[in-house]
Amino acid sequence: MKTSLRLVAVPILLVLIASCARDGKSVPPREDLFLLDIGPMEDQISLFVFPDDPGMPRASVAMRDGFFYVSDGEGRKIVRYNSFGDMIFLIYNDETNPEPSDLKIRTEEDGRMTRWAFSFPFLSPGKIAVDSRRHVFVEEILPEQRHGFDEENQALLDGVVLHFDHEGRFVDFIGQGGPGGGPLPRIVGIHVSANDEIVVVGRTSTGWDVFWYNCDGEQMFLVPLKNDAIPAPPESESPLASIASVMVAPDSRTLYVKVDYYREIQDPLTGNLLGIETLNPLVWILDVQEGEYSGFVRVPFYEMAQSERGRGIEVDLPYSMLGVVEGGAMLFGILVDDGYALLRMDSSGEGPRRGFIEVGKDRGVFNSFHLSPEGVLSALLADEWTTAVSWWRMERFMRDG
Repeated sequence: MKTSLRLVAVPILLVLIASCARDGKSVPPREDLFLLDIGPMEDQISLFVFPDDPGMPRASVAMRDGFFYVSDGEGRKIVRYNSFGDMIFLIYNDETNPEPSDLKIRTEEDGRMTRWAFSFPFLSPGKIAVDSRRHVFVEEILPEQRHGFDEENQALLDGVVLHFDHEGRFVDFIGQGGPGGGPLPRIVGIHVSANDEIVVVGRTSTGWDVFWYNCDGEQMFLVPLKNDAIPAPPESESPLASIASVMVAPDSRTLYVKVDYYREIQDPLTGNLLGIETLNPLVWILDVQEGEYSGFVRVPFYEMAQSERGRGIEVDLPYSMLGVVEGGAMLFGILVDDGYALLRMDSSGEGPRRGFIEVGKDRGVFNSFHLSPEGVLSALLADEWTTAVSWWRMERFMRDG
């Protein structure tokens, strides 16, 4: 089925925590690779040190080839670590960070170094992605005087994507139209697709805008996704639709658009609204090159047992989409008591697989996840004093039939 769309450092910590299966196949155990103390120093992460934003901390992680790239929005810096927690490079705002004591400040004339630092005037770095060249792309919030406003979509334009090369040198900023372009709507995701193409997902009041760039940051496509233009489920007439998330295939020009649907329940006699019924979410698969939806996958609910007035009831809860791996398998998750219940589905909708990863209440203060193209799930897992950089080697869980 096709539906057309117009494209307009601390010591190494090797802790294995069992990830037992819950209603499904077991997931490989969590490995805590290293810990970061919470604080303002170069070898720390500043999750709660500079609380300028009353919301959740702006911190993000990406893993590529066994290296971890951490964006620290509160600390206004980006750090690249190896899997032992050794810093490889640091890009930092020298107005809010002390001069690094363990890294050399690098200039263009410096010779070969193994560990170095660059200064850059970050304001609030956020989402981060890394391509096969190990170039880094990170969300940045612009100063208020550089904000714009999209009248048509009633959207604040306040972000750009900063591009750094494999050594941490600044290349350019990317906005609407390409390098040096205008500000983007609120950025909710940065992804790397085939041929190191960069995909930026922005949120507006009417839906989502997806900006697709080549590896040099030149814009190739703009894909507007509006809530009122999303196809309806085949068995339901005129439901309310809300786009919950947009993910990008790492190996093709394909978008995976998760949509939550609702239906109003009315009294047949009076026409009064009695309530809202939640329908099964769908993931629509969009071929960006052709501008067509090639099909959809129905996503089952997570069934949670609860007690109400002394009797047990089943509550249907929607999963959140965590990412897509090479070949089109999708990973979903939902927070439960001491971890996340997982759901793996392929693009045909066949063979759903369930699992569970343990995080624990001690690491529940702040979580940020990244799913690699191969199926490795990495995370920042914070308590009040430290943040663990962890991963689950889920390649077989994501790929096996």
